Amino acid sequence: MIEIREADPTSDALRPVVEAHFAHSETAGPAESNHTMDANALAGVGIRFWAMFDGDQAVGCGALKALPDGTVEVKSVHIVTQARGRGLAREMMNHLTDVARTEGATALVLETGAAHLPDYTAARKLYERLGYSYCGPIFGYENDPNSAFMRLALEPRN
Repeated sequence: MIEIREADPTSDALRPVVEAHFAHSETAGPAESNHTMDANALAGVGIRFWAMFDGDQAVGCGALKALPDGTVEVKSVHIVTQARGRGLAREMMNHLTDVARTEGATALVLETGAAHLPDYTAARKLYERLGYSYCGPIFGYENDPNSAFMRLALEPRN
């Protein structure tokens, strides 16, 4: 049974998941375009972090970072290699969307690797299927040929 719960990214149980995400990002594109947060940064002010568990095993994570323009940035969505192919990334993204919508965010935004970086193809396709559209640089970022920026407008649920 999959459970998503708010968690401490610096905990011993979650460090392997966060470190796997960080390691993937370090090798997937140029260092100057890597905006991945480590465990300590994910535990920082203004960031909320969730872990996904399959029983006692941590299998994924995701975070939200509130931005001053009223949007919320999706950060560090990662599913460990052995748990991929089960729709868990979609489940985490839906959870993050529900939280952001409930808390009144106007939109979810994210930065991911550009089309010429094949390690990000699956992520971009998932975001597209979830209704994200490509946009210009989001708050706090500059235009970067190695980055793709995406946005999902959030309408309040009645």
